[in-house]
Amino acid sequence: MAILKKKTEKKEVVVKKEGTTRRTMAHVLLRPRITEKASQQSMDRNVYTFEVAESASKHHIAKAVKDFYSVTPLKIAVVRIPRKQVVVRGKRGVKAGGKKAYVYLKKGDKIEFV
Repeated sequence: MAILKKKTEKKEVVVKKEGTTRRTMAHVLLRPRITEKASQQSMDRNVYTFEVAESASKHHIAKAVKDFYSVTPLKIAVVRIPRKQVVVRGKRGVKAGGKKAYVYLKKGDKIEFV
């Protein structure tokens, strides 16, 4: 008795690797950090401040800014915000910390927050 082996043709699976899209970068930039200091820096030195995800790196932040606002950042500085203990109405609590990013742009570039 002979064992017949069928040759199976291998199908090539083509996976298109798309670049980062708004959908995949939406979790990186949480919100713009609009404070007196941040608004003064944006007018004087063209620096914009964002609250970013804890896992975000400088490369992720740069891609997200480019996707959402169509500007290319010159430099990005990432700073950790420490947790702080507070007392509200006699009860102790903790303010959540986080991470913020300073995004430096060229002189002519602007980011508009609506």
